Amino acid sequence: MATYECAKCGMGVNATCAACDAPLVDDSLTLEDGTTVQVSKCPNDHGKIKSPMCCGDDMTCKVD
Repeated sequence: MATYECAKCGMGVNATCAACDAPLVDDSLTLEDGTTVQVSKCPNDHGKIKSPMCCGDDMTCKVD
């Protein structure tokens, strides 16, 4: 399961898919301008979300 953590305050977040209850996994999207955005996605292809935010910044997830 992807665990996102705030670099400023240390808060952590785990997430699951509402459609199938599977733990979301870490992934990234490459935008048209070449930048990448960290996302969490359902391993069963139910969709993806942008990484959560805390303290005004994107939370990060360690990639295994």
